[in-house]
Formats: sequence, C-alpha cells, structure tokens
Amino acid sequence: MRRRVPPAGRRPEAQRQGDEPVSDADDDGAVLLGPRANPDLIGHPEAEAGLRGALEAGRLAHAWLITGPKGIGKATLAHRFARYVLAHGTAAARAVDGDPGLYLDPGHPVFRRTLAGSHADLMVVERAIDEKTGRRKGQITVDAIRAVKSFLGLTAGEGAWRVVVIDSADDMNRNAANALLKVLEEPPPQALVLLVSHNPGGLLPTIRSRCRRLTLRPPSVEAVAGLIASRCPDLSADEAARLAEVAEGSIGYALELAEQGGLAMLDEVSALLARLPDGLPAKDLHDFATRLAGAGKEAEFEAFAKTLRWWLERLVIAEGGGPLPGILDAALAARLGAMAGLDRWLEVWEKVSRLLTATTAANLDRKQVVLNAFITAETAVRR
Repeated sequence: MRRRVPPAGRRPEAQRQGDEPVSDADDDGAVLLGPRANPDLIGHPEAEAGLRGALEAGRLAHAWLITGPKGIGKATLAHRFARYVLAHGTAAARAVDGDPGLYLDPGHPVFRRTLAGSHADLMVVERAIDEKTGRRKGQITVDAIRAVKSFLGLTAGEGAWRVVVIDSADDMNRNAANALLKVLEEPPPQALVLLVSHNPGGLLPTIRSRCRRLTLRPPSVEAVAGLIASRCPDLSADEAARLAEVAEGSIGYALELAEQGGLAMLDEVSALLARLPDGLPAKDLHDFATRLAGAGKEAEFEAFAKTLRWWLERLVIAEGGGPLPGILDAALAARLGAMAGLDRWLEVWEKVSRLLTATTAANLDRKQVVLNAFITAETAVRR
C-alpha cells in the first residue's frame, strides 16, 4: 500500500537486504511511500489486536505468515508490527503506550531509524535491485536468507527483539526457501520473522506449518473510497467510489489506478468494447494504440493493461453466474456475453492476460500488443 506525502529533505536508504529506496519522487516532486515508510493502516483492527495481544500475553510466535490479496496492507502491517515490537517489545515500554493498536508516530526514533535502514535489530529482505538494469531481480536468493540466519543469531543490540521482514516470501527461490526452513526449525530466542505472502499455497508446506498464519481480508469499498479521497483530494467522491469498486479492496491498486488515470482509461476501454461486433473503428483503434506506445506513456499503458484485464475477468465471472460490478455497463456485458459465451471469453481473457504480462518482460511493441488484444476479442465474437 503506497501513499503520497510532501517531499522529504533526505532520501532514505534501503533497509539492509532491501537494496531499494523506500520512496520515489514522481514528476511533481511528491514522494510515493512504500509499506516500510507508511504509518497508516486501515481495515485491519482485528489483525493488529491479535498481534499485540500475543506480544502482551508472552505468546508471540517466532514466525508469522501474513497472507491475503495484493495491495490490501500486508507489508504495511508487517512493518507496522516490526516497528511496534522494536519500540514496545518490553512490558515496561508498553506500559506507557496509550494507543490500543500498533501505531508508531513517524517522529519516533525507532520509526526514523527503521525508515533509514539504520536500526540494528531490523532486517528487511526483498528482491534486490539489478545494478545493470535498475530493476528488481526476479527472486530472493539463498545468500539473503543466509544473512537472516546470521542476523538472528546475534543478541539484540537496542532492545529485546531481533526482527526480520520478508516481502514477499513468494519471491524466494528453492534454495532460499530451504535455507529459511532451517531458520524456522531452530529459531533463536527473542527472534521474530514476518513473512508476507500473496500466494501461500506456493510456499513449501514445511514453511507454512512452522508459521502462525494471519489472513487479511480486503477492506470495505467504503473504507478504500475514504482513503482514496483523503490521498487524492482532486478526485470527486464519485470518482473515489468508482476506483474503490474497481480495486475491490486493494488500496495499493486503487492508488496506482488513481495516479495512472485508471477511470478515464476504463471509460475508453469500455467504449471500444461497445463497438463489438460491428467492428472496431480502425483509425480510432490505431490512434489509441499509437498513443499508448508513445514515449513516456508507460504508466498509461499499465492502466490500460489493468483495466482491460479486469474488464475481461469480470465478464468471465458474470458469464459463469457471478456478480457484475456496478461500475460496468450491465447491458454491454450481457450483449458481449451473448456474442461469445463463457468458453470463448475465458479463452480471450487467458490470451490477452498472457500477452499483457509478457509485454514488459519480453519488451514487446506496445502498439502491436494493444491491437492484438482487441483483435483477439473481435475474433471471438465473430466466430
């Protein structure tokens, strides 16, 4: 979950294994904060109470697996709890804490040092940045997890606990996962490992069995809309509500769409789909594809990819008997469904999803990707 705040005077360093700045400035000078720098969390009071209760009762598991859909605050919760444990890990420290949750003021020394990556008792493990490409590497490697074992073997330098956040555990390769298993099998005292996972079923069963699982549910549409409205004051209440409906509880996804002009793109995609089956206007489609392929249009293309994939996915769900989001035109969805049916729309969704996913990885021509995506849909309704 990311949020927009005024630019800071100094750009914080990556925390230990993170190898990536915790914030990035956009074109207008604002700063987009990632989970480790974000003091706010909405929609998960029960999870916060459960974590704090376990700590206060002296029954805190040495490893927690925090699961749920992407963008709903899992990593934010992990960093929030890590800061709280480092600041209030002892009974004496908690005695003077009047907040019932896990909030820590951004001005607190522990918050500032964890943000800067200078707290001796916190290690954050993420995919490293490739120095040649400037992008994240594909996996968390075994060397990063071996460093975790060495880190946890040391005595806490500033308080009672040593804390590790792994974001996300899904990114570990096989060797890294096996190395982590050894850490979890023989945890040192006063050690806490927080694993973030979007797909826990893909982890080793032995890792899952050695962690206490904490599953987060998406916040309500109303809660997400309220957060969008507070973060993006230029949006109307209706626009915030529409973004929240598209995001389906994923706050991070909603904020990304807001920054990328997702609502305008959704309207454009819907208008093009509405031209089926009579034929997509060649000039309009080519102009649209050319625009998305232009220099500096990466964010707009990303918005297109997200909204088209979401439109097709919701159409497939509706054809299978599921609900259709109110933000979509029910008459258009019914007409499209009648043209091709569930099987063909499922095939379209699978082909288009693979094509959109491969665009960045394979450096495909964005104009051709856009054209091929709509041609795939047009072919399905004409068969």
